[in-house]
Order: sequence, then structure tokens, then C-alpha cells
Amino acid sequence: MIQLSQHAKELSNDELHFYSRQLLLDDWDFEAQQKLKSSHVLIVGAGGIGCTTALLLARAGVGNITIIDHDVIEISNLQRQMGFKLEDVGQPKASVLAHQIQQINPYIRVNPIVSKLDKCNAADLIPQHNLVLDGCDQFATRYLVNDMCIKHEVALISASAIGLTGQMFMVAQNSACYACLFPMDQSNDEQLRCTDSGVLSTTPNVMASLQAHHALLYLGLGLTPLLGKLMIWNARTMQQRILSFEKEPNCMCCQT
Repeated sequence: MIQLSQHAKELSNDELHFYSRQLLLDDWDFEAQQKLKSSHVLIVGAGGIGCTTALLLARAGVGNITIIDHDVIEISNLQRQMGFKLEDVGQPKASVLAHQIQQINPYIRVNPIVSKLDKCNAADLIPQHNLVLDGCDQFATRYLVNDMCIKHEVALISASAIGLTGQMFMVAQNSACYACLFPMDQSNDEQLRCTDSGVLSTTPNVMASLQAHHALLYLGLGLTPLLGKLMIWNARTMQQRILSFEKEPNCMCCQT
């Protein structure tokens, strides 16, 4: 597990101006901004959630962002995926998003990986990061990310959106994990995806904003409000619930 730099590189005058509105906050100081700059974040999936999460973290000043996604942009993505334009259709999502981020904030580093996350590259990538943000819509990938984060002791914030519902939780510090919450033998319905069930354009972007916000709290201030908790957001009623969940004694992931 990569460690945050004890002496983050000094912020330039241009960076101080770029992040000035954050630095005015009572709860956000120069040290918090330096921690962001020295952080390494892996974003799994550059879709409806990953796009907005990456853009927000880049604007906030997360210094090192890796984006992994094997898909190309389709016209149906433009309804909700904020990082893409019509002229981007047919191009790799990770590359286009990384290019846009670099144009917005030249003071950070962005590494696009046009590939599907699998056991081999996950074992290499995840230990290089302080935090993994999962926003993909594949159950197999979610379980893989969960397993690797636990194995390499890297914090994970997972967010999802379908229809008019969103969910988010955090795994870290020997907490209960994704497999405790959603046992693998009970989560075999691959039809629960936007391509099959639909999604309102705002739902994934709300969840992405919440995921990015939680990431900033964790990286800058060391806060973990959703550790071992599941947040469920109902887009129809504008209400949310936060439920605590515990380790499953027979979990094949975190109990082995």
C-alpha cells in the first residue's frame, strides 16, 4: 500500500490561486491541499460515475489520477457521461477523459489505461494507489476490485447508480467488505445495468459527486463517514438512508 508523502511538494502560486476557494474553508487548510496533491487515486470505469468523479477530483487538486476503462464512447453515453462530446464518439473513454482533465488542471498527472481490469493488472495497479474509486457496472469487476483492495490494504469507495436509485459504501481498515454486503452467490443478476434497465441522467452524477466528496474527505482530512455503512439514495423522493453492515462470518474475501 502506497503511503502519502510526509513532505508534499510545495504548491506553486498558480496552484494556490487555482484552489483558493477551498483554502478559504475553516475545515480545509494548506496541509489538506498538499495531501491531495501527493495522493494517488485509481478510478475503475470512465462511465456515468467515473467521468464526473474524475473531473471533480481533478478540479479539487488530487495530484495523481489513474483511469482504467476498455470501452469506447457511444452516442448513448452522452446522456449522462459528462466528460464526452459528440465528436468523441468512437474514441477510448479513458484517453478522452484524461485529455479533458489535463486541459482543466495542468498541475496534476493523469494516467489513462485503455484496458479491462483483470486479475493481472489489478494486482499491479491497486497497490500503487492510496484509494480506489469503483463506479463500474460489472459485478465480476466489483468483486475483483474488492478482493484486491482487501488483499493490498487499499481503501475502496464504491458507488453505483441504476434507474432512480444510487448506492455507495466504503471498505477500509479491516471493515466489512463488498462481498459481506452482497454475497457472490446472491448477486448473479447481470441485467441490473444501465444498458438494460435504464438510468436518469442525473442519478449517476449525483452519486459521482458524493463519491468524489467522500474521497476528498478521506484524502485531505482522513475522514471515513461511510466506513462499514451503506448509503442508499432515492432519486424519486430525494431521500437517503444510511445502514450499518457488519462482517459476514463466512465471507470468502475478508475472512480468509
